[in-house]
Amino acid sequence: MKLAVVGGGSTYTPELIDGFARLRDTLPVRELVLIDPAAERLELVGGLARRILARQGHPARVSTTADLNAGVEDADAVLLQLRVGGQAARQQDETWPLECGCVGQETTGAGGLAKALRTVPVVLDIAERVRRAAPDAWIIDFTNPVGIVTRALLQAGHKAVGLCNVAIGLQRKFAALLDVPPERLHLDHVGLNHLTWELGVRLGGPDGKDVLPELLAEHTAAIADDLRLPRAVLDRLGVVPSYYLRYYYAHDEVVRELDNKPSRAAEVAAMEGQLLALYADPALDEKPGLLARRGGAFYSEAAVALAAALLRTASVQEGGDVQVVNAYNNGTLPFLPDDAVIEVPAVVGATGVRPLPVPDLDPLYAGLISGVTAYEDLALAAALHGGRDRVFKALLAHPLIGQYEYAERLTDRLIAHNREHLAWA
Repeated sequence: MKLAVVGGGSTYTPELIDGFARLRDTLPVRELVLIDPAAERLELVGGLARRILARQGHPARVSTTADLNAGVEDADAVLLQLRVGGQAARQQDETWPLECGCVGQETTGAGGLAKALRTVPVVLDIAERVRRAAPDAWIIDFTNPVGIVTRALLQAGHKAVGLCNVAIGLQRKFAALLDVPPERLHLDHVGLNHLTWELGVRLGGPDGKDVLPELLAEHTAAIADDLRLPRAVLDRLGVVPSYYLRYYYAHDEVVRELDNKPSRAAEVAAMEGQLLALYADPALDEKPGLLARRGGAFYSEAAVALAAALLRTASVQEGGDVQVVNAYNNGTLPFLPDDAVIEVPAVVGATGVRPLPVPDLDPLYAGLISGVTAYEDLALAAALHGGRDRVFKALLAHPLIGQYEYAERLTDRLIAHNREHLAWA
């Protein structure tokens, strides 16, 4: 099969290539096309990709191109992992919201809205070109904000599924704490992209014994430390929130921290320089250890598993694989519209995805999910149609903003910092 990676010059890509090499029996790739307009980066990443595959005896052919139409032609699946505006835009997303006392983060709050406004039109253009060049191809979106981007793709009628590495990362951590193989753990993972809770951890599958109480009884301190939340929070909730919930549960504390240290964007930019220097070494034929600090842990395993399930002949009706994905709600969470995009376990097969039933949600979680879904509705409208008023309404609706004075100031800053990426501005 042929896979294309849009944003193939990303420093993430060797992680993905390593997954293709290790899991060749799961996903038999014969051709891999890395697509990126950044020629110098693409050359370095492409060279390392070939060496990684050669070292592990993988027969796939790797090609690189800046020509999107040619690169995706006849592809079976297209993976999207792009960043419109690069790390420079991320640096802005993480800093100007702090001027208004709001969290600066690339997927959450005002910075996340800025990223959505830059990204959605670009992704939709790419998807239309994929539809023409490879009409049967699946689009796997790893581009943030995944929930909003996936919803844009689905509403435009594309064969698309959103993917995030939060669930697989927690599955691996819980498996290590419980000393069991990761594949034996099923997570009752419920919410929206970057707004999820683990309501249960089941041993053996969706109907297995819930070992979350045991996990929390023995390992709450370690889990809380990893999430950078007080242990008392987990004790009182009795569930495990994703680390993105810290932006909600400890917003002001996070703002103070961000005001007094270099941005994550600055750290990543420096790390990318080091990674590209390593990739340029013709003797390097494996992903370097530094890549683990770049982010995206277990991305390759999640992406390989998802692509394999979508490209197998088994359909959802026949019982495909169960994986955590971003897909249409379709009644799974009864308090949300059917066309909301949620992040839950789903049966994945060649005919698409079908979310599994999830436990009833406490109003503590359902309320926040509803509020953020309303924000995402408004954010997508702003991304598709533009306009200062739409940006303002999305910011006013966001639970981390919610005050008209903040929304006004953030609107002005968002437009000023992103004008070159906003056709309507």
